[in-house]
Amino acid sequence: MTQQHSSVSNSEGRAPKGVVLADLTWLQAEKLFDENTVVVIPIGAEAKEHGPHLLLKNDLLIAEYFAGRLVAESEIVLAPTLNYNYYPAFTEYPGSTTLRLETARDLMVDICTSLARHGPRRFYALNTGVSTNRALEPAVEILACQGIHLGFTDLRSFEKLEQGVGEQEGGTHADEIETSMMLIIAPWSVDMSKAVCDYNPRPGGGLTRFEDRPGSYSPSGVFGDATLASVEKGEVVVEAYVGQLLKDVEAVRTAVLPG
Repeated sequence: MTQQHSSVSNSEGRAPKGVVLADLTWLQAEKLFDENTVVVIPIGAEAKEHGPHLLLKNDLLIAEYFAGRLVAESEIVLAPTLNYNYYPAFTEYPGSTTLRLETARDLMVDICTSLARHGPRRFYALNTGVSTNRALEPAVEILACQGIHLGFTDLRSFEKLEQGVGEQEGGTHADEIETSMMLIIAPWSVDMSKAVCDYNPRPGGGLTRFEDRPGSYSPSGVFGDATLASVEKGEVVVEAYVGQLLKDVEAVRTAVLPG
């Protein structure tokens, strides 16, 4: 990938290895697209609750940060970020949005098939959610029938990268780990004076603001202990995530295309 059309640079100030699709003309895109091009599509909610101390666009900030790191360090074409997706677990909290499962699935399928018309057959969804897996998994199957390979970030497999870092009893959302990451990714977006410990695991669905409803009771929208967050923890986890994301992208690059 010889052309460079991105304002992103890596930590050493070198020119990025990848390109940002939105910064190209269609003529430039045409020259970059072939069967071996790896197209990365970030997914990050811009309207999803993250407790009293993090912004609704928290996942968007995460997705675009990691997308920038991938552009800097990997030969990819970075597609625009998807800022809506399937997030049914948070809809009791004002401002949170979700697409229907079928809509989220078809959104990814349609984007990949549109770009694949011009050559690319390798796609990676830089996924910052967990419920989004339920839309991505059938999208993988649908695209495979068209000879298109779609890989995606499975955050459940990233949990091992956090081992030995956190101190909280448990948690997975707007918690110690995610808040620590945000202190690295976008410290201006974090208000630690409003961080809380709110961890009440219960079966029966996602988070709920109401104690008498099924699900994990969380009046704050936090699931874990955000008060334990620190820059030091965030730096360890963020760099571990970048390393794993780069491995994921290379796995897509070398995968056997579906027949």
